[in-house]
Amino acid sequence: MKQVEIKEASTADLQEKLVESKKAYTDLKMAHAISPLENPIQLRAQRRTIARIQTELTKREVQ
Repeated sequence: MKQVEIKEASTADLQEKLVESKKAYTDLKMAHAISPLENPIQLRAQRRTIARIQTELTKREVQ
């Protein structure tokens, strides 16, 4: 998910996406622990997406 998409989404959508992203990240981590992923960069991309969403949610809470 790109930064522009995150800024345009509503707070409820972002919270829903955050839960989905965290679950997907956990699933990827478990799959990688069992057998190496074909593309381990997916882990980094998922982690960064989670960080972007959390940052936007925090920014909205402060305002």
